[in-house]
Amino acid sequence: MNNKIDINTILDLARDMGASDVHFTAGLPPIIRLHGSIKKLPEYPDFTEPMILEVVNQIASDVHKDIIRSGKDADFSYVTASGFRNRVNVFHQRGYHAIALRLLRNEIPTPSELKLPAVMSDFALRPRGLVLVTGPTGSGKSTTLAAMVDHVNRNKNSHIITIEDPIEYLHTHKQSMINQREINVDVGDFALALRAALREDPDVILVGEMRDFETISAAITAAETGHLVMSTLHTTGAAETLDRIIDVYPPSSQGQCRSQLATNLVAVVSQTLVPTADGKGRVAAFEIMATNDAISAMIRENKIFQIPSVITTGRTLGMRSLDQDLARLTRMGTITETTGLSRCQDPKEYKRFLSMPM
Repeated sequence: MNNKIDINTILDLARDMGASDVHFTAGLPPIIRLHGSIKKLPEYPDFTEPMILEVVNQIASDVHKDIIRSGKDADFSYVTASGFRNRVNVFHQRGYHAIALRLLRNEIPTPSELKLPAVMSDFALRPRGLVLVTGPTGSGKSTTLAAMVDHVNRNKNSHIITIEDPIEYLHTHKQSMINQREINVDVGDFALALRAALREDPDVILVGEMRDFETISAAITAAETGHLVMSTLHTTGAAETLDRIIDVYPPSSQGQCRSQLATNLVAVVSQTLVPTADGKGRVAAFEIMATNDAISAMIRENKIFQIPSVITTGRTLGMRSLDQDLARLTRMGTITETTGLSRCQDPKEYKRFLSMPM
């Protein structure tokens, strides 16, 4: 092969193979993630530190090169010569540089293309409140939120502001007006951007990630003041998500936080990607909590541990537990029972749901 490293060639090859991610780390050839598993690109040699720095030089702006040289991690987007967008994280490990790239779709998928439950489109069209999409890294949260934002854009006359690190999906003005702000490019940080957004006449605010107390507090305040706020957290399940949010508040303010969430939380959607039965891809399984009077009371009274039982019995409101959804996917033949058992929260409940009508 040609000794010159061309990041565009590598990314195009990975995309053609159906990979979701590409990694560069010292001592290995480029690594791709394909249908959830990692795989070497054998046609490439093991990468050295100078080779990784060559990739950095090809994809990073001068601003992000300065951040990387200062020893900090850097998040940014990169568009290949063939026009495809990628989310990039450059980090340090054992004194060397490493790169993780997420391959993004240029076209924004619709909720139906992603097979999102219909109730999620309803959440996106709410006039106000807080909608959270949660799950582990690589579970498709950003793509789900992009589809929900696009659903608003197509169906509602609104002003949408997105705050992202980095911008992943590029939206165009449709029925709504949409402004996208990137951290370290258009604004300093999430909390600052959120506070500024309240002076920018938005109807809908997308916050790429609620990382810290300042961002969480500002997002809840924005929801409380009459905006629809959509965001993500790296949590699994509604109960854990609510506990995580409340725990970032000082003890003296946790009661107020519970009251705000009880009043303003629209929904918590938790998702995970599961290998399909045919081995050719992955499918999302969901837990959906839609806030009703019972859940509001549990949040306010600090009885969050009772919420999972309400989710299991809330089918008429569009709610479902992860085990219920895994059982649904198994009965449809989309995933195997072995896979469902490996991902479920309670094997007995999962098997009970398997025997119930769809």
